[in-house]
Amino acid sequence: MKLKLAKVTINGVEKEYAEITDGKPVYVGDDGKDIAFDAPHTSATIARLNSEAKSHRERAETAEKALKTFDGIEDAAAAIKAVETVKNLDEGKLLSAGKVEEIKAAARKAAEEQVAAVNKTSAEELAKAKLENEKLNAELDQNVIGGGFARSRLITDPKHPMALIMTANVAKAYFGKNFKREEGKVVGYDNNGSKLFSRAKPGELADMDEALELLVAQDPDKDQILRSSGNRGDGARSSNGSGLSNDALSKLDPVERMNAVRNAAAR
Repeated sequence: MKLKLAKVTINGVEKEYAEITDGKPVYVGDDGKDIAFDAPHTSATIARLNSEAKSHRERAETAEKALKTFDGIEDAAAAIKAVETVKNLDEGKLLSAGKVEEIKAAARKAAEEQVAAVNKTSAEELAKAKLENEKLNAELDQNVIGGGFARSRLITDPKHPMALIMTANVAKAYFGKNFKREEGKVVGYDNNGSKLFSRAKPGELADMDEALELLVAQDPDKDQILRSSGNRGDGARSSNGSGLSNDALSKLDPVERMNAVRNAAAR
């Protein structure tokens, strides 16, 4: 996916501007169709998912805290029944019948069964909450990190000194493993697992664009994926470093596209 540009001549000077529809920047998808990027909607979606993730986390914490109160008890219903039974016992008759130990054993067994039932229910609720939280986190990653690639100047600006020949989806398939969402921010990591720090702002983590620049600069196949390396063309000829025409390349999925470029670089 790339930003759709329109050429406009002003005072004899031709300039390129992003095309806007209904106040939204227009991108061209891999299938050639125009897509208006709705930033407010994406932002609202991210905020909603964050709120839902927080709610599921708090519910899981509440369930864990409530579970601690029942340590040593397995069957709640049986324990309650045992307590009521003991309350209604006539102490004199109990002693005379010699059934004190029998009642104690029954109450202990009921309590253990109660705890087992509570543990099972709470564990199931906790597992369900964790799964829902993981799903929400995955959706957040998709919106935050995927959106970062879609907006990156290395992909949307063909005149950027580190402009890539990749679409946003291909770039995400290739470099996505190097980015994580931490505390609401996208953090870049090199291939050794170390965080990428900004060169422009020493001591601070690199933002997504700068982190992507650092990753491209370190990539052994950078000459095959940079536009500045001469990998540009009109779509009919092989100008992307893969040995395939842009038309043929566009029919592959993102991972196959990147593999085609890398295999060409290895030859």
